[in-house]
Amino acid sequence: MTALPGRLYGLGIGPGDPELLTLKAHRILTSVPVIAYPTAENGNSIARAFVADFILPHQIEIPITLPFSVERSAQPYYDIAAAKIAEHLQAGRDVAVLCEGEPMLYGTFIYLFNRLSQQFPTEIVPGISSTMASAAMLGVPITYRNDVLTIMPATLAVETLRDRLAVTDAAVIIKLGRHFAKVRQILDELGLLHRALYIERATQPNQQIIPITQVEPAAVPYWALILIPSQSPAQ
Repeated sequence: MTALPGRLYGLGIGPGDPELLTLKAHRILTSVPVIAYPTAENGNSIARAFVADFILPHQIEIPITLPFSVERSAQPYYDIAAAKIAEHLQAGRDVAVLCEGEPMLYGTFIYLFNRLSQQFPTEIVPGISSTMASAAMLGVPITYRNDVLTIMPATLAVETLRDRLAVTDAAVIIKLGRHFAKVRQILDELGLLHRALYIERATQPNQQIIPITQVEPAAVPYWALILIPSQSPAQ
């Protein structure tokens, strides 16, 4: 008898605080036989660190090594990871792929989803994104009434960032890292710098909230964002 295929889970594990893990994510995380997660080339995994206390000794782990640089394509690495995960799924073992924040919002899981979801039963477990967590940590409403929120990566070209920031009511700029100085200059040119709020590693033990004019560009991590909340309407 041929074994039924395992189920693939895209597991949103939130922005870092383990108490923000959903009950469903916790149940799946602690019950699946196989767990996969992205790692840097040095072997460190932020996703695994978020939920390390919940991983059990008998669970099989699949580190997914990814090059975090613009010079190298990650696509061959996703091909390799998808093949490893597929072996377990074909053998009838469920696999949970850990994804920081929300799996379907700039999540690494998307690239595995595109490769595997047509072949195997797949379920997405949503997680709290860093965008929403950052607003909570900063203590500011993001939008009011009919305001438009735009989420954009700092890796965009200067012209694109400027054009989109000029027309939106509220914005979240992610993936700052080495692009911080470029973004700050654009915000200054558009008269938005006074509304811009900076936070890095929201909800994590090493979270920092710094006035944007005091941020040292060279020290900005990839896991930082700028939130420009909507302007408060008349009460």
